[in-house]
Amino acid sequence: MMARKPLKQKSKDTPPAKPRLLTGGNPQIAKADGDAPVQAYIAAMPGWKSAAGRALDEIITRAVPGVRKAVRWNSPFYGIEGGGWFTGVHCCTKYIKIAFFDGAQLTPQPPVGSERAATRYLHIFEGDLVDGELRDGAQIARWMKQASKLPGWGNAS
Repeated sequence: MMARKPLKQKSKDTPPAKPRLLTGGNPQIAKADGDAPVQAYIAAMPGWKSAAGRALDEIITRAVPGVRKAVRWNSPFYGIEGGGWFTGVHCCTKYIKIAFFDGAQLTPQPPVGSERAATRYLHIFEGDLVDGELRDGAQIARWMKQASKLPGWGNAS
């Protein structure tokens, strides 16, 4: 009888495999709740988008204390416990798309419309990141504060 080779087990210290990038460079991250999957998404964003994602996450976290984070449909979502999701982030080929799910009620409205009348978008391009800070960071923070007080989309609990 031949001796079997023992199965190789992964060490707990082995870093997880780098996420696969989907269309437009959007990282494929499994559905999960909490800061860790959002940070994994941000770390996997290609090129300049990772630094912009970190800056955006910091803006949201400062503007909305206690914000709930999760990854759904390969995108970070930010919401209020029991109040639903108020914004989501998605990597596109040339920019990062920030969706304000009830953005039509924000003042001023984010600049990009949607086929869904209530939703508005902000696109962040490479030149919008200056010395690790987003050029419109103060306005983004104001929108996040406003959006977090509106009824959110879905269930953030």
